[in-house]
Amino acid sequence: MNTSRISLRAAFARLFLASLCLVCVVGCQSAGKQGAARTFRVMTYNIHHGEGVDGKVDLGRIADLIKREQADIVALQEVDKGVQRTARRDFPAELAALTGMTCIFSNNSSFQGGEYGNAVLTRFPVKRWTNRHYQMLRAGEQRGLLQVVLEVHGRELVFLNTHIDFRGDDTERLLNAAEMLEAIQPYHGRPMILCGDFNDTPGSRTHQKIAQAFVDAWMAAGAGDGFTIPAEGPRKRIDYIWTSKDPSIEALRLWVPASEASDHLPVVGEFRLR
Repeated sequence: MNTSRISLRAAFARLFLASLCLVCVVGCQSAGKQGAARTFRVMTYNIHHGEGVDGKVDLGRIADLIKREQADIVALQEVDKGVQRTARRDFPAELAALTGMTCIFSNNSSFQGGEYGNAVLTRFPVKRWTNRHYQMLRAGEQRGLLQVVLEVHGRELVFLNTHIDFRGDDTERLLNAAEMLEAIQPYHGRPMILCGDFNDTPGSRTHQKIAQAFVDAWMAAGAGDGFTIPAEGPRKRIDYIWTSKDPSIEALRLWVPASEASDHLPVVGEFRLR
């Protein structure tokens, strides 16, 4: 028998098996990456015009926190643009540069010669956006609902950001909550995430109203009390991430990172599109 032929056949067999194993490994890794790519992280954060518990305005530590938590979409409240108290700085532009993300800013009210409102930072493509000013019952800060349609892993995700009234009487919060439910009507059929500072606690009438159309993601996947205010000794949960009652979006886990960059703590969540 020709031993050289046997050796050649054995070598081809070993090469074939090695190639087959490599294909299997690559295939498994690709599948794993695709599965991981379906997840993304969301943060909601009332940044108190960049002022931390030490009284210093420092956007760098806010940006560092966003990067450390690997947030893909960030809802920010109390954002200044051209305001006197923060030296006429353009916070949306600065935060975009510091994080490498796209920033959408909504001006809700004129303040000290500048603009003041909510913003969204995102790593995903922005398809379109709009801002709705709420009906206000009393004199004071104009508030609004920032609505951004994003393309997330090949699908449209509706991302909403808001900050509503703080006063003890919840009449205005309830009215704003009803306006939120009205504003989302055109988006039905798409997964939605609603973030913000709602100035009310779980079980309140405001919370119950929003829960008619959304799921409180902390109640679904959070661990602990989720308190966010005051930052130096949190005792209340008023900052929320909500998801639409849509089986195509799932909250995997939520947490509250420690930070001294604002008078609030942020809430971060990991989500999956199914």
